[in-house]
Amino acid sequence: MSDHEYGGNDDLSLPKATVQKIVTEILPSSTGVSFSKEARDVLIECCVEFITLVSSEANEISEKEAKKTIACDHITKALDTLGFGDYIPAVLEAAANHKDQQRVIKNIVRSPTRGSQTNG
Repeated sequence: MSDHEYGGNDDLSLPKATVQKIVTEILPSSTGVSFSKEARDVLIECCVEFITLVSSEANEISEKEAKKTIACDHITKALDTLGFGDYIPAVLEAAANHKDQQRVIKNIVRSPTRGSQTNG
């Protein structure tokens, strides 16, 4: 699958600092293994390509179902179709965690502290 097929990803990337932080957490300094900037950049390109591949497949699945929104179910079907079925449990867990976090944020926004307000 080429960049041209998806409309090109020359302008797509991931934050280098975030990727570096993830890699650093996976490879603790105690291992003595370091990760070069070139390796980090290649990893970012691979991640962008993976995201593009999965989202394109999920889009095709959603279109076949006459849906206008790609749902989590479309992502898991895409992963399975592309041979990445082993990732599905982790994806579902991440989706559930995200949903829980969003619920907490929504509750915080909905219930501001009223004790500091005055009627005047």
